Amino acid sequence: MTNAEDFSLDAELASTAAWDDDDFESGYVDASLPDPEEVTTGDLDLAERHQLRRVSGLRTELEDITEVEYRQLRLERVVLVGVWTDGTIEDAENSMAELALLAETAGSEVLDAIYQRRQNPDPATYVGRGKVEGIREIVEASGADTVICDGELAPSQLRNLEDKIKVKVVDRTALILDIFAQHAKSKEGKAQVELAQLNYLKQRLRGWGGNLSRQVGGRAAGGVGIGGRGPGETKIETDRRRINDRIAKLRRDLKAMEGTRATMRQERHRNHVPSVAIAGYTNAGKSSILNRLTGAGVLVEDALFATLDPTTRRTQASDGRVYTMSDTVGFVRHLPHQLVEAFRSTLEEVADSDLIVHVVDGSHADPEGQISAVREVLAEIGASKIPELIVINKADIADPMVVARLCQREPHSVVVSAKTGEGIADALAAIEADLPRPQVAFEALVPYARGDLVDQIHKLGEITSLEHTADGTRIVGRATEALAGELAAYAV
Repeated sequence: MTNAEDFSLDAELASTAAWDDDDFESGYVDASLPDPEEVTTGDLDLAERHQLRRVSGLRTELEDITEVEYRQLRLERVVLVGVWTDGTIEDAENSMAELALLAETAGSEVLDAIYQRRQNPDPATYVGRGKVEGIREIVEASGADTVICDGELAPSQLRNLEDKIKVKVVDRTALILDIFAQHAKSKEGKAQVELAQLNYLKQRLRGWGGNLSRQVGGRAAGGVGIGGRGPGETKIETDRRRINDRIAKLRRDLKAMEGTRATMRQERHRNHVPSVAIAGYTNAGKSSILNRLTGAGVLVEDALFATLDPTTRRTQASDGRVYTMSDTVGFVRHLPHQLVEAFRSTLEEVADSDLIVHVVDGSHADPEGQISAVREVLAEIGASKIPELIVINKADIADPMVVARLCQREPHSVVVSAKTGEGIADALAAIEADLPRPQVAFEALVPYARGDLVDQIHKLGEITSLEHTADGTRIVGRATEALAGELAAYAV
């Protein structure tokens, strides 16, 4: 005897009569997922970047050396070291916190962070010689693989620290270059990053010579004597020559790509299309602001230097005028000069713009320091005299007192939240108000057969009044010199 219910085929078929066959054409449908037709390129890039990542602390194997396209699954265990030379203790701690974020973005696990108060970094070992032994003990106790120093170290400093600490030592510049190498996607971006890496590496080839043989003999060859002569020094020279050849090729390639970008800028200048550049500190929300203002759909991620490749979108003001808006690479304190030089063609988008929208993270611990760091880079690329609009982002999580302090310090500013949309309309109105105005005033009676001229006035000019008459469209406003020349034949 069994307790199973009686099975009836007719009853089972009747229970499925209300099911929608469309749900089973391509498998199970999750209502929480976005419509595939609404997915942007930024969503796809972000999904690819995060499709396989290691969860720290859940490993059971002794070693996990599997690699994926984006980063190693085995996270490097690092110790951060800094030298505090000036400023307050809050400045030193903010700098170390930023270094920790950079290290995590590069794919490492931060175990410890220490810094030393000194007037100047030690020329031989960066930190004091007595502190190197303490760092070595911390590295041994924590099992760290790498030491990251918060500064640009000389080749001799790197070599001395590695000899004493017995693990790999990298500086802030190498760390940022590594992040750029991970995130570069376009052909131009990859070439720019490789050029910066080679310029950095070229000065540090000498540190590799310790593991190579030397062109010496006799007792000077470590007792090897005859037969101990080797091609060590020539190997370094060969490497340096190959690097110089590669640098020259990259410069030629970038010059050709720069010509394409320059042609696009000339086209905009010829058509008198204003350009707006979005600049700011890394992870301040520049890409989110661009998506809100233009619907660009570029990649957005809560990480440092998430997007490197510039994105330009054509948009319209409320009065019909056309202008372009470009997202640029983020800035950071002590941005390596190799990157500024390599990305100069990209940064020229900022230097050639008519307005800079400077995005500031209102929730950051030191937003004023971020503003100063960005303006230093803008001055370095010759963009310090371009009109600037401060956009204080992340108002939904920022301290209201900090936001009020920033607004008082920067009178020409707006407060927004790219996440919630708060203040976006005010930002658009401020941008449109700061766009360059046409210089030539005109009053013309345009025949109805010249509708193309009316369309050009809407896109490139500024209309004060418009009236449709029996003889044509009577327009009063301001226009560019080229457009005013065409309207001169119909002047009233």
